[in-house]
Amino acid sequence: MALHLYNTLSGKIEEFRPLEDNEVRMYACGLTVYDYGHIGNFRTFIAIDVLHRFLVQSGYQVRHVMNITDVDDKIIRNSSRAAIPVKEYTAKFERAFLEDTITVNIEQPIFVRATDHIQEMAKFIAELESKGFAYRTEDGSYYFRIAKFPNYGKLSKRDFAGMEDGARVDVDEYEKDNARDFALWKSPKPGEAFWDTPIGRGRPGWHIECSVMSMETLGESFDLHAGGEDLIFPHHENEIAQSEALTGKPFAHFWFHARFLLVEGEKMSKSLGNFFTLRDLVLKGHKPSSIRYLLSSVPYRNQLNFTFDGLKQAATSVERLRNFWLRLTAANFSEGATATIVQLALETVQRMKSALEDDLNTAQAQAAIFDMVRKANAAIDNGEIRKDDVAPLLAAMDKFEEIFAVLKDDDVPKMKSILEWAKSAGREQDISNELLEIVQS
Repeated sequence: MALHLYNTLSGKIEEFRPLEDNEVRMYACGLTVYDYGHIGNFRTFIAIDVLHRFLVQSGYQVRHVMNITDVDDKIIRNSSRAAIPVKEYTAKFERAFLEDTITVNIEQPIFVRATDHIQEMAKFIAELESKGFAYRTEDGSYYFRIAKFPNYGKLSKRDFAGMEDGARVDVDEYEKDNARDFALWKSPKPGEAFWDTPIGRGRPGWHIECSVMSMETLGESFDLHAGGEDLIFPHHENEIAQSEALTGKPFAHFWFHARFLLVEGEKMSKSLGNFFTLRDLVLKGHKPSSIRYLLSSVPYRNQLNFTFDGLKQAATSVERLRNFWLRLTAANFSEGATATIVQLALETVQRMKSALEDDLNTAQAQAAIFDMVRKANAAIDNGEIRKDDVAPLLAAMDKFEEIFAVLKDDDVPKMKSILEWAKSAGREQDISNELLEIVQS
């Protein structure tokens, strides 16, 4: 069986076939650095990381690019309110995001920053205008002419044919019912950041950023584009329109979207008091490995209900796996091999592979490794494990670790780093006794 993934573009699970036999080019929408990354963000980023890791494990050469949005409406608004230059405002959140990806063992992609590609964005817009897909308004802004792109709506499965020609929306985020010609370039308002370009003074719209950065780094057509389900419309729909209008070629062939999570059965919201950044959880004393395990435990297209009981169970699961690893490597087994144990290890590797090939069914992959651990622990207790059984069991654990990345016990130094950050950021009141006990043990 080959890897099969749900493709949002077709609305079906399809066999994943890269455009080039042994190479996968994938682009993921990363964090908009107006704040620290929350657990919903990291549910998506970890799902994308699992995909990246499994593609590598399957033998592909993977070029994985992830953007950092460091200019958009929210950033402009917040930096203006704080009276801080955009670059200075975003720098600390960008740095924290990169640190957080390491904290939860995300295999590092190629990061690209929006503000490093402003001139390329202006050139892209000028070319769209020359083809009749973009137009300039009196204030110097540019908009994409949706009516000229007949396939608009093919990703979000909406028919926009009856939309009023020339109606415009100038904000980055909006609902499907408010679909209008969207902003490619925004003329500056008093006090706002801007860039001087051949198309005028201003800043890019959010959607143009990813079209330009993905095509600059991966080419006009590439294999897979990933992000959270909230990006399907308008962001990814608009990316397709801009990109395919310019090139006349298919943009991304697969579209991979991770579903939202709930927190204790409710939508995550600051107003409900259930909004948590990754750093919030560590300050409460939860290990990064437990967080990663829980966020990867439910298949990416299913809704994950994040609970603190679930996080405790995840910690127990990780500890059980680590203890089994230590038990295998520390014990002195007698010579020989047990055919049933060797077969168990081989079957476990195949079960994990089959589960992940089935639209990244992480729950089934985790179930397979725990089934092996349970049976192997029982065999150790009964004196049925031999020296030559250890290598295939460890090989199965290695295959698991290549994807889930929770077995290495490096939580404490990561937690110490966040503890020091909290002290420097004036968040001493958020440091829990549980965190202090872990880092001081």
